[in-house]
Amino acid sequence: MLPRGQTPASEAPGPAQRCCLTEPAALVTELLAWYRRCGRDLPWRRTRDPYRIWLSEIMLQQTGVQAVQDYYRRFLERFPNLAALAAASLDEVLALWAGLGYYSRARNLHAAACQLVAEQQGCFPMEVEQLMQLPGIGRSTAGAIRSIAFDRPGPILDGNVRRVLCRLLALQLPPRSPAAERQLWHWAERLTPTAAAHDYAQAIMDLGALICRPRQPDCDRCPLAGHCHGRRLGLQQQLPLRSRRPAVPLRLEVALLIETPHGIAVRQRPLRGLLGGLWEFPCLQLAQEADAAAAEIGLLQQLQQQLGLRDLAQPLGQVRHVYSHFRLQLYAYRILLGGTADLPADWRWLTPEQLSAWPLHGSHAKILPLLSAAPGRALSLAKEALCPCPMSPC
Repeated sequence: MLPRGQTPASEAPGPAQRCCLTEPAALVTELLAWYRRCGRDLPWRRTRDPYRIWLSEIMLQQTGVQAVQDYYRRFLERFPNLAALAAASLDEVLALWAGLGYYSRARNLHAAACQLVAEQQGCFPMEVEQLMQLPGIGRSTAGAIRSIAFDRPGPILDGNVRRVLCRLLALQLPPRSPAAERQLWHWAERLTPTAAAHDYAQAIMDLGALICRPRQPDCDRCPLAGHCHGRRLGLQQQLPLRSRRPAVPLRLEVALLIETPHGIAVRQRPLRGLLGGLWEFPCLQLAQEADAAAAEIGLLQQLQQQLGLRDLAQPLGQVRHVYSHFRLQLYAYRILLGGTADLPADWRWLTPEQLSAWPLHGSHAKILPLLSAAPGRALSLAKEALCPCPMSPC
C-alpha cells in the first residue's frame, strides 16, 4: 500500500508508470452512454448561453454545486446578461457574491464583463487562447466554456477530471507537479472528442463528482472500470497521491465598531490582495503574544488622531472564521459617540439596515448579530445577517 503523500522509492516515477490511452474512442463512447443515463440536471446545463456557462464555471471554481445553485439564480436575476453585469458597480457585484468566498473571482468576473463589452461588443470568443485573455479564465475554464457553450473541443482539467485521469491511468506522481501537469494535459487532449464536446466535458466532470469521488470511489458503478489501470493495480484508494497539508495558522484580530447617531463606520479594503474590494470595520491584526485588551488600546490610539475618539470601547464578543489559508479569531469592540466625526475618504457611515445588505467580508459580517444583541443603538440589525454561506471561506 502506498504511504500517504509519497511514492515508494522502489517505484520512482518513470515512463513505465505512464499507462497508454490505447482506445480513447471506445472509452469516450462508454462515458457518454453513462452520462446520457445518469448525468446531473443542473441549472446551467439548460442553456448554451456562453454568459451563463461562464458564470457557472467561475462560481464552481473552489465551490461545490450545492452552494453555487442559489447564488447562480440570484446573480442572474440581478444581472441577466453581460451588459447588465458590465454596467454594475463592483460593490453591487461583491454584495451579491458575499458568502461564496474567493472574492477575486467576483472582481475578475466584473472586469471580464467590462472588457468584453468594451472590446468585443459583448460577444464571447470561442477560441481557448482568446478566452484565456479575459481576467480569471485559465486553460481549463476556457476549455469548459468552449466545449459547453460552443460544442467545440476544449480539453479541461479541473479537480474532478484530474482525479479521474490519475486513477484511470494510474499516475503515481504528485498530481500538481510539473511532470504530472504535462502528462495529465496530454491525456486530457487525447480524450477530448471532436464531436460531442459539449456532452463529454460535462460527462467527465460528473464522473469525478458522482463516481470517482475523492474518497471511496464507487468503482462497481463506474462506466470506465474496465479501462481503469488504477483499479487493476489496486491503487484506486491511494490515487491521486496526496501531499501533506501544512498546519493552518491562527490569526488574531481586533475590530472596532465606531457608532454615532448617523451610522457605523466601515472602510473598503484595497482592490488588490486578500478580500480585495470588500468592506470591514476598522481593525488591527494582533501579534500572537498580544492580548485583546492591549491591542484594543493600541487601535484606539491609532484612530484618536484621525477621529478624535475619547470614549472607552466596550467588548461585543468574539467571532471565529475560517479562510482558505488561515483561521481567524476576532475580538469585536464598540464605541458610542454622541456626535459625528470626520472619516477618511475610503470610509463610510452606514445605518444598521445598510450594513445588513453591504458586502462585508465573512468574519466582519458575523459581528452583526453581536451588535444587534448589544444594548443601546443598532437594535434594528437583523439577527440573520450572518455570512450567507458559513461553510465557505468568505
